Amino acid sequence: MIDFTLTDEQEALRDLVREFATREIAPVAPKLDEEQRHGEEIVEKYFEIGFLHYAVPEEYGGAGLGTLEGCLFNEEVGAACGGVACTLGGNTLGLTPLFIAGSDELKKELLPPHTEGPNLAAFCLTEAGAGSDAGSMRTTARLEGDEYVINGTKGFITNGSVASLYSVFAMEDPDAGNRGFSAFMVPAGTPGIKIGKKEDKMGQRTSDTREVSFEEVRIPARYRLGEGLDGFKIAMMTLDESRATVGAAAVGIARAALEVATKYAKERVQFGKPIAGHQAIQFMLADMAMKVNAGRHLCWHAAWLKDTGKGNTMESAMAKCFCGDIAMEVTTNAVQVLGGYGYMKDYPVEKYMRDAKLHQIYEGTNEIQRLVIARGLLG
Repeated sequence: MIDFTLTDEQEALRDLVREFATREIAPVAPKLDEEQRHGEEIVEKYFEIGFLHYAVPEEYGGAGLGTLEGCLFNEEVGAACGGVACTLGGNTLGLTPLFIAGSDELKKELLPPHTEGPNLAAFCLTEAGAGSDAGSMRTTARLEGDEYVINGTKGFITNGSVASLYSVFAMEDPDAGNRGFSAFMVPAGTPGIKIGKKEDKMGQRTSDTREVSFEEVRIPARYRLGEGLDGFKIAMMTLDESRATVGAAAVGIARAALEVATKYAKERVQFGKPIAGHQAIQFMLADMAMKVNAGRHLCWHAAWLKDTGKGNTMESAMAKCFCGDIAMEVTTNAVQVLGGYGYMKDYPVEKYMRDAKLHQIYEGTNEIQRLVIARGLLG
């Protein structure tokens, strides 16, 4: 029997995050965006209420919550600020390879120090010449005795300069393409890590996006995840787990834009009545509402599949792709409803529109998601 009812605990958790996002994030989001400033005070407060490390198992100091709870949280934070949602979600993304493929001993070594404070993680897969084509990466890892030595540069890394722990993907066998790289955990204090300039982005400007270079970075061999040369599998499993929550953040941005557009349409008077009384605006708002709700349910379904131990590769790709597309469409239409005011920074919809665009690009472009979906359909 299908049941879309959240438990009392899930509703309470969602309401707590909504209240936090409304009080602590939304009021400062425009200033953080303007200054392109990483909101470390928000990270600290999010940690204090117990949600920064929500996905980390309880035995390692986290809350031990599932992907569905992550969707609830990300929608609320995304509605307040897409960039902050990227920062907080980037922590879970960076830790997920360790959850998936780390030994029990490595989890016990690395996770408790991370979860005892407002620490962030970063996921280091993308390179300047290896975005969708991960097999083209140039970062290398060579084994020397009981250490791995990593060399290379990663690009567009969320939390690049503020992370305490990096999950890093590097080639051990450059001739093997996708079958030649492995995954590693690298503490931020390891000698040889160089942080590049902060990227000047169109949207999600509060998230710290950097180039991160590794120059003869030495880590213990036990910091390799999995069995070796299975980095592609670990990366894809990580993205399968994260895409539902990324889609939920896009839903949050779209929902916030819809709320502003609806309120404005009821207040703005043209031709003697509120523009909400004109059918053209009504139809636009109705389409926006349908897409927000459809996106939310796609995310919840993909999350439910993951939390119940079922495969969700195609469904998580659907959630991420659809929600990224509708976030762009809904925020663009919100700007249109507000007209000239929508184009001005006095109203938040122009920021929603800028923040939404990245959801069609990161964590696998929406073109890649369509390939994943097609391969699922065609076997």
